Formats: sequence, C-alpha cells, structure tokens
Amino acid sequence: MAGADAAHVAADLRAVTTRGLRLAVAVFAVAAVSAGFALAFRAGLALVVDALGGADTVSMIAAAPWWERLALPAAGGLAAGVLGLVEARQKRSGAGVGYVIEAVVLGRARIPLVRSAVRALAAWIAIATGNSLGREGPLIQAGAAVGEAARRVFRLDDAAARLALAAGVAAGFASAYNAPIAAVLFVVEIVTGVLVLEAAVPIAIASVIATVITRLVVGAAPLYGAHGQGTWRLPELAAFAGLGLLAAPVGVGFLRALARAERAWQRIPTPWRAALGGLACGAVLCALPAASGNGFEPLRGLLDGKIAVVAIGWLVLGKLVATAASVGSGQPGGVFTPTLLIGGCAGAVYALALRAVLGDAATAAPELYALVGFAAALAATTHAPLMATVLACELSGDYGLVLPLLVATALAAGLARRLYVDSVYTAELSRRGVRWRLTLDGRRVFESQLDAVDVV
Repeated sequence: MAGADAAHVAADLRAVTTRGLRLAVAVFAVAAVSAGFALAFRAGLALVVDALGGADTVSMIAAAPWWERLALPAAGGLAAGVLGLVEARQKRSGAGVGYVIEAVVLGRARIPLVRSAVRALAAWIAIATGNSLGREGPLIQAGAAVGEAARRVFRLDDAAARLALAAGVAAGFASAYNAPIAAVLFVVEIVTGVLVLEAAVPIAIASVIATVITRLVVGAAPLYGAHGQGTWRLPELAAFAGLGLLAAPVGVGFLRALARAERAWQRIPTPWRAALGGLACGAVLCALPAASGNGFEPLRGLLDGKIAVVAIGWLVLGKLVATAASVGSGQPGGVFTPTLLIGGCAGAVYALALRAVLGDAATAAPELYALVGFAAALAATTHAPLMATVLACELSGDYGLVLPLLVATALAAGLARRLYVDSVYTAELSRRGVRWRLTLDGRRVFESQLDAVDVV
C-alpha cells in the first residue's frame, strides 16, 4: 500500500512538473512572438509613412494635398470595412479587447486565430492611412491570439491556457508602450480584476520579456521622451485634485461621443460606413492634420510645451470628431492614445486657466498638468487609476509626479464610475449581454447570454 501511495505521489509530481514546464515555455514563446508582432506592426506603419514622404503620420498627412487627405482615410476605411466582412463570416467567434477579457476571466471563450489576423490587418490599414485610431487594440488582440495558439501547440489545460492568454495581453501592451509595469497593471486592473500569484508571475515575466525584446530594437528611452517637468508644491495637490474631477466628465464625454457615433453609423451597411467614416476623418484632417493617427506626435509636442493654446483648443475638438468618425464607423483600432491626447490638452488648458487667475508663480508648468491630465482622462475611461498613474511615469520617465498622479487618477476614476458605470472595455461587454462588477467580495457576473464558442 505504501508503495502504491508513493507511486501516486510521484505521478502527481511529474504531472505538476510537466504542466509547469509547458506553461513556462508557453509564456516565453507568447511574449517573444507578441513582441515580434508588435515590432513588425510598428515597422510596417513606418514603411508606409516613409513611402508617402513623411517622418511620422502627422507630417505625412500635412505634406499631402487636400484631396489626398480626404482619399487616404476613406480608402483605408473601405479596405478595413471589406476585411470586416471577411471577419464577420467567422460567425462562431468574436474579436476585440472585450472578448479577450471574457476569454481570460470566464474561460469559456476562445480567441479566434483567423479572425484576429484579419482584424489586425484591417487595423493596420486603417491606421496606416491616417485614421484616428490607437494601435494598442490590435496589439492586445494579437497577444491574446498568440496565447490561444500556445494553448494548442503546448496542449495547455484550461487554467494554464487562461494564464497564457493573460501573458499575451501583457506582452502586447508592454510592446505597444514600452511600459512593463503598466502592462502588468493593465491586466490586473482591467482584464482579471484581481491579483493572484498564479497569474502575476507569468504576466510579469511575459511583460519583461516583451519589453526587453522591444527595447533591443527600438531603444529603452521612455516613449514620449524623458521629461523633468520641474517642481510642484504640496499645496498644489488641491489643484491636481481639481484636474482629476475635471478629467472625469472629459473622459465620460469622450466615451459617450464614441457610443453615439457608433449608433449613428449602424444604419449604413459595411463596408460603406467604414469608408464614410474615413471620409469624415479626412475632412477633419484637411483642416487639422495633427488629428491624424493615434495622437502620439501632438501629445509629445504638448508635453514638450511646443503647442500654442489656440492650437490645443482646436486639437481637442478635431481629435474628438476624427476619432468618433473612425471608431464609430466600425474601423478596428484602439482609443487609448487618443484618450491620452484629449486628457493632456484638457490638463494644459486647466493649467493655463489657473495661471491666468493665480499667476505663473503659483502653479507648476502647464506641461506637468498635461501629463497628469492625460493620466486622469485615461483613468476615467478605463477605471484603472493605478495603471494610468504608472503608465504616465513610464511614458515620461518622470517619477516625481506620483502624488499628483495618484490623487488625480483616483478622483477621475471614482467620479467617472458614478457618471458612467461602464469603462471603455466593459461597455463593449455590456452591449453583448455580459455584465459584471468588481466588489470587495470579488468579481460578480450579473448577467450572461453567451455560451462557450469554438476556435476557428
């Protein structure tokens, strides 16, 4: 009997060891492939920009004649819409960040490989042609798809496969923003909603691996450059708290504008609505080229203090309209960086208003408020204040703003949750009948109308 028990223990130990080794190899492979995909995605966009005579998306659009500013986004939208028809034929599966969240958390969905590839290509075309979209969406989706592939290749069980999916999401985010800690917090605050050691280890390792690979190719500098924004005084925490309260309605207003635009475009069939959305975006670009792309270039100029106050006001309006036209018409892509730009503009305008009332000596530089503003707006739209705080530090290399960032993002997220119960990601789930809320007792699913779906 003792020999039989020992054999069972040895067999169990071998099974656990084999499972652990498979998961470890899978996490490494997922991180490496996700980082490689992100680098290829970025390099492909750079090739298009260079071929059209620009150093970046904004300069490419600015150098184009007016008719090309109209035609490029419209053509990209049409191509993305045609690919959307191909994607929609994969009826047994879904796509999008919301679907990825459901697959990781509930474990009853599968990330479709074919549909994810088609969606990534459509997003690449839409972004490359100047439409106002972020690139984090397709990179996160691709990372999750790589995790799904690892499920098959390494024959992972359901629990291990969910960890591989989460690792893929973290790797995709880390590669998109060169921000490993924020990538971990993105998964913890937005995707899983809870922090457990079993998930934290593979997520953190995947984030590190993807970031190392990315930095070997593109460098280790913060995405928006190193910013020593100067000093701020302790009494200014009240001003930063006010900025957080302001960022909440700004972020919620942005989400509502996107939702209304999506409803307005629904009556037009695909792919024509995506083409018309691109045309509407192009009309904005005719007057304001800085509204093109994901918003990286003008946001960097804002943080460097190189954008005039009048231009900031027009940029907020133009970016809002261009993004609503692009996203609302069904073009695949993210709204992460456009949110950062709108929040950064709001923060800069807020600082200039404070200076007009209190004087220049009473407040820190407007660029500092722009940085805190973009983090607060992001917290308002994602309901993830810790991720937004850390992301702002990693993107700028300025860790002296932790206290202003924490107070602003916490207030922005708290007020935004009261104004608009869903975040940009849970709104997508709610529209499909999946609703949950995070409480001190954990995640509670209130309603679900979806069954497990097969992998395509």
